[in-house]
Amino acid sequence: MEELIKNLKAQIIDALNLEELSIDDIDTDAALFGDDGLGLDSIDALELIVLLEKNYGIRLANASEGKDIFKSVRSIAEYVEKNRKK
Repeated sequence: MEELIKNLKAQIIDALNLEELSIDDIDTDAALFGDDGLGLDSIDALELIVLLEKNYGIRLANASEGKDIFKSVRSIAEYVEKNRKK
């Protein structure tokens, strides 16, 4: 799981062009959206959906389930563990 979390952080930095951040700058349990965490927005959410599909073969059936999945890096990792196809 720790390796997956590291990979996800690196993929998020790359996909969202967050070059000013390092893997260590992203708190595994911090909110990804809103003012408390990374401050991501709806465009970033679409990028995360593409990332999951491209790297893990995961397709989200509807955007509403993304709200729970994309709470934190840990919640994404847990979802990927259960649903990955690649």
